[in-house]
Amino acid sequence: INILNLNSFHSEFGYPNFSFPYFPQDYFTNANRELKKDTQQDYHLEYAMENSTHTIIEFTRELHTCDINDKSITESTVRVIWAYHHEDVGEAGPKYHDSNRGTKSLRLLNHETSKVLPTVVPYFDLVNQDVPIPNKGTTYWCQMFKIPVFQEKHHVIKVEPVIQRGHESLVHHILLYQCSSSFNDSILDYGHECYHPNMPDAFLTCETVIFAWAIGGEGFSYPPHVGLSLGTPLDPRYVLLEVHYDNPTYKEGLIDNSGLRLFHTTDIRKYDAGVIEAGLWVSLFHTIPPGMPEFRSEGHCTLECLEEALEAEKPSGIHVFAVLLHAHLAGRGIRLRHFRKGEEMRLLAYDDDFDFNFQEFQYLKEEQTILPGDNLITECRYNTKDRARMTWGGLSTRNEMCLSYLLYYPRINLTRCASIPDIMEQLQFIGVKEIYRPVTTWPFIIKSPKQYKNLSFMDAMNKFKWAKKEGLSFNKLVLSLPVNVRCSKTDNAEWSIQGMTALPPHVERPYKTEPLVCGASSSSSLHRNRALELPVGFVVLGSMLHSTGLWS
Repeated sequence: INILNLNSFHSEFGYPNFSFPYFPQDYFTNANRELKKDTQQDYHLEYAMENSTHTIIEFTRELHTCDINDKSITESTVRVIWAYHHEDVGEAGPKYHDSNRGTKSLRLLNHETSKVLPTVVPYFDLVNQDVPIPNKGTTYWCQMFKIPVFQEKHHVIKVEPVIQRGHESLVHHILLYQCSSSFNDSILDYGHECYHPNMPDAFLTCETVIFAWAIGGEGFSYPPHVGLSLGTPLDPRYVLLEVHYDNPTYKEGLIDNSGLRLFHTTDIRKYDAGVIEAGLWVSLFHTIPPGMPEFRSEGHCTLECLEEALEAEKPSGIHVFAVLLHAHLAGRGIRLRHFRKGEEMRLLAYDDDFDFNFQEFQYLKEEQTILPGDNLITECRYNTKDRARMTWGGLSTRNEMCLSYLLYYPRINLTRCASIPDIMEQLQFIGVKEIYRPVTTWPFIIKSPKQYKNLSFMDAMNKFKWAKKEGLSFNKLVLSLPVNVRCSKTDNAEWSIQGMTALPPHVERPYKTEPLVCGASSSSSLHRNRALELPVGFVVLGSMLHSTGLWS
């Protein structure tokens, strides 16, 4: 853990006083969690201010210091830990902070466009009303809404989550889908659990994701030349709000009123935004063995799908400006890889320190163009060391996902570009020879060999004796298996390539990161025009504060 120790300064008038000789100091902790002062001091004070209630510190540091006691700062999630003590640091070093501490996941290098709206901008809310949350671990709640009727085209320029106070950990993620326009308002009368046998048929028409938010994320502002279009015949009239509630303690009596707020304008921007869901189709055929410190899954947006869709819709290509990477509790890292004619391009997005409780759109430093014939791979890294049974692809937070949501322009008729791995070859790995056909039950049942007879394929996979050696061999197999292509349009339509079988491309696995350059600080880095700022907003006794900031 890399630690910045900030000795306090004192000023009766709130002006900074830089006379303290040890301000600031660079510390680290060793394997025994002992606090040590770093011989290489890499943090530099730029600005400080203190009054009777707040201390604000602005400091800079190179992204890659090449100090073995420092953690490099990348575009991945950083877990910032703060702690403070009311007394200054003495000769013996910082004193223990007791309960004066906290943590927050951040993406320090998220190349974000301005969140500040230029003027008062009208908005409307898509918010659930008094949804009763069942006392079970995972609930997906769906509610249809009608978009306000506009007499002319509008652009949504910002979307904010509206999370009921106290429910910040309950509401895990929210998806907004475009639905068929051929309904009347009777479908708006009630919500229902998603993916339920009794779910209204109208919900099945809502296949096109137009926005996604996940826990820990904040509001999202579209770039100044792009907006989400409303008010034209191609735009959504009815939308489905899907809210994933995570209630691991099975708490009873919860009532929720959460959703999204959409800011819109008639000052139309140049391009309409679209969303493509890429990665692994959510399915039980996505399998992860137990006890694995590292296991990789891949979801393919194939060149065949992108070739067909882009040649028909936009041969000059589409431009990606933001990406949301999505997995569940076992997820440790996600990368969205981009290939053209067999050559790997710059990563579209990555997070090597994925935090289930912090998922938000990453703005790309530079927009990236996807052309017909390109292909994308969503590569997910999992850890199941603490699990004794298989982990399956699915909707629960104990199940897994491996998805990327790409925000791009101009909008085309492609909503999903994903894949499903072949299940039969996975079962052959554990010795399955035959299943009962025709398949009349789900999960389907195994016929032979004897040790698996009459077991579902899920029970058979759990019965197999998994060890690390077998898990590694299985991982190598899964990454080479043929995949079933998913290539979807709006309104549940499909491109002709949908359902075909494709082989995964021959690429370097896993992705090899570029070596870090010591002292690297690009023009958009923390060191130059984006100083790493640590605002500390505590009530301070006698204007004296000792603060310790850490990132792990």
